Amino acid sequence: MSKSKIYKILGVLVLVTIIGGGIWYWQLPNRHKAIVKSFVFEKTGIVNPNWKVQNQSETYRMISPEFYIDGIYKSMEGPKSSKYVKLSRDSSLVWLTGFHVKALDSKSMQYISNDYICHTNVDFNDVNYYTSLHLQKRIGSQYPRMTSLSHGMESFNFPAGYGVPMKGNEYLYVTTQSLNHNLPDADQWIRHEVDIDYSQAKNLKPLMSRTAFIMLPFDKSNPYKSPLDPGTDQCIPVETKNHTYDDGKGNKLSGHWVIPAGKHTYRSPVNSQLQLTDSLRLHAAAIHVHPFATRISLVDKKTNKAIFSSKIVNHKNSTGLTSIEPFSSEEGIWLYKDHNYEIVLDVDNTTQKEQDMMGSMFLFFYDKELDDLLQQDK
Repeated sequence: MSKSKIYKILGVLVLVTIIGGGIWYWQLPNRHKAIVKSFVFEKTGIVNPNWKVQNQSETYRMISPEFYIDGIYKSMEGPKSSKYVKLSRDSSLVWLTGFHVKALDSKSMQYISNDYICHTNVDFNDVNYYTSLHLQKRIGSQYPRMTSLSHGMESFNFPAGYGVPMKGNEYLYVTTQSLNHNLPDADQWIRHEVDIDYSQAKNLKPLMSRTAFIMLPFDKSNPYKSPLDPGTDQCIPVETKNHTYDDGKGNKLSGHWVIPAGKHTYRSPVNSQLQLTDSLRLHAAAIHVHPFATRISLVDKKTNKAIFSSKIVNHKNSTGLTSIEPFSSEEGIWLYKDHNYEIVLDVDNTTQKEQDMMGSMFLFFYDKELDDLLQQDK
């Protein structure tokens, strides 16, 4: 076979590969397109995948790699990056007291709109964490996410005198993801600045995290069929691969669903997530919702009263969350093991098309068992 013929065959193969790859890429959802682009940018050297880290004055600051915003990225679709971090080099106890994230222009490093922030998750290794604190029975009891910041609540602190304790040389796993609801023609490189506040004080009270979120039933045989009564606690999931759960009876539930136009209220029991084996005192809560949510409450069904409600303010002339009211209390509010609790979420979809929604709470309770163990170690 002549060289010219070989070159022609190779050229055709390359062309077919490029065309096939292009068709495959354009059929991907936004989330997976972002993953592919980020991978290519890193491998070709367009983006440095390394984080910039500063650790000073009891604030651990991280600046993410660059994220390229080139179109609309709704919640959980945008470019993201993850990093393992240690707050100190030794095993001395430190107390996590606050979490913060801001968006930066990647060139000027000046702060820009937080509309470019989707969420920042802080996870921990529950095996190492609970073993080091002599609480091995808690291993595997829930997903090991300590907390999450998200659009509308990009910063929160625990009430004075409280924190989450951990050994300083244990790893946290931080993931931060970008967002863009409003600029279809965007062409901007951004970064996220993530701060974790911590203290080495000796007299703080320990908090433990419990995650609770709305899960709504859907038809597992025909998941994208509209419910008979739209806007009720039946739902259409955004997708069935992620954020899909089983109620233990073979029924499917979704934590990420679509909402129709107009005002609606969703309710979901959360006792199984709270795991109340005894009375617990709630001191703080971080909230995660999507645009068009207007209020989220943790409700005691026995008294029919809200433990707390967070008012949510949406942007007036664009899609996005201006603010989410946090819950923080030095005194605390008691939750009881013989009461039933639910999350109630109010939404107002002011558009004429379906929107995606989530409703989650990261709840922080005083941890008496851990406090007793820490007192013994003094």
